[in-house]
Amino acid sequence: MTLYMFLGPTLRAHDARALLDAQVLPPAEMGDVCALATLPEPPRGILIIDGYFDSRPAVWHKEILFALSRGIPVWGAASMGALRAVELRRFGMVGVGSIYERFAAGALNDDDEVAVAHAPAELGYRPLSQALVNVRFALDLAVERGVVGPPAAAATLEAARRLFYPDRIWPAILERAARAGLGEGARRALAAFVAGEDVDLKARDARALLRTVAALPELPAPAVDFAFERTTLFERMMEREVPLRRRALLERAERAARGG
Repeated sequence: MTLYMFLGPTLRAHDARALLDAQVLPPAEMGDVCALATLPEPPRGILIIDGYFDSRPAVWHKEILFALSRGIPVWGAASMGALRAVELRRFGMVGVGSIYERFAAGALNDDDEVAVAHAPAELGYRPLSQALVNVRFALDLAVERGVVGPPAAAATLEAARRLFYPDRIWPAILERAARAGLGEGARRALAAFVAGEDVDLKARDARALLRTVAALPELPAPAVDFAFERTTLFERMMEREVPLRRRALLERAERAARGG
């Protein structure tokens, strides 16, 4: 049985494979989880790290419930996986990491916190912007280490929050914060700090998920206490979308097996 992970800009595929023996798939989109859940050989588990939400339809909650109802463990972290794990934790999906915990506790609320722009598959889904949750993490560390004070960090966070997610890169964030009153000394200090420190909380959480799963002999079966209901919309997706997604995922797996 195969373990599958949906991965994109959060972590490079070869770094993920170094931590966990699993089939790496592109960011999850509508139909992908059902496509895996209906394979002739059911997955050993499904790990969701990254998922589409803008350019393509996002993975449905309903299809994760479908996989769980079939006894397939579904775990998530870092990005779309953390969001879905919080939303479906009472139905048996498992979340890992600081971002998951912050959403579960209500300290974070907006999906926008984990959104990033990224390059296409041909360029390895390289992130092209900063996730707001990473900006928060960086600023918390900067305050903790005395790089800047809380007022400067708060002003910088607000500047980042007001930017549309594809525009959140550090130069733009700091420039906007400077226009709002951030001093030149604080701006330079923050620029040097984020350039020299590991402030990627999403990547940290992704690695935590993979290490956690790698340490387990088997993923435990999900604790399911609900009856799955097949709605008209669900049946339509199963009929129209899932065969296409299954074919695409299997073709990608075959290319990966050939080294392509």
